[in-house]
Amino acid sequence: MNFRNLAMIGAALAMGALGLAAAYAQSNNPFNSNGSQQVPGTKDKVPANLHAVVTDKAGNPPDPKHIPFTLPANIKWRPNGPPGTKPGEADIANVYGDPDKPGPYAVLYRWHQGAFSRPHYHDKVRHIVVLSGTWWVSSSTTYDEKTTYPLHAGATATDEEYAIHWDGTRTGEKEPAVIYLYGEGPVATVSVDEKGMPYPPKKK
Repeated sequence: MNFRNLAMIGAALAMGALGLAAAYAQSNNPFNSNGSQQVPGTKDKVPANLHAVVTDKAGNPPDPKHIPFTLPANIKWRPNGPPGTKPGEADIANVYGDPDKPGPYAVLYRWHQGAFSRPHYHDKVRHIVVLSGTWWVSSSTTYDEKTTYPLHAGATATDEEYAIHWDGTRTGEKEPAVIYLYGEGPVATVSVDEKGMPYPPKKK
């Protein structure tokens, strides 16, 4: 028996083993007539007495060792922006990590009505989810709030690497805009002039 025949027999045995493993997995698939309520399944398989409606009493808070959580009233906001930024303009709160340190991070930004950043870019990609309110954004190199575009709650966006943008919330909105932003630290923020060049310019 030559090497080619041995290889073909080995491949056949391997395929057969994979087929048996797949069949076993399928027989134990919770979506395949598995009656346990402890594993995933379709809603129609759950007994009526295990369903809950919004008017039913809530369960106990989850074990904080399993699901740590922070209620909105307990979020630790702090002013965010250049020196002189006051509470009630723009706020930031760390969710995890730190954008100034190596590693993944996530923060909450809260833009109060009439507050905007200025044209800038970052040296790393950042991803955003609009949680509430309306977040107004622009990719113009010139600061003019009339160039901003509205992104409403539920929208997602990305600050591309070295791509100029700026953001905030327009005056007249009913509520601040809150966004969830995550990326990899450390990340730098570089302001730009109307020509899109870093400002202040680097000294020669």
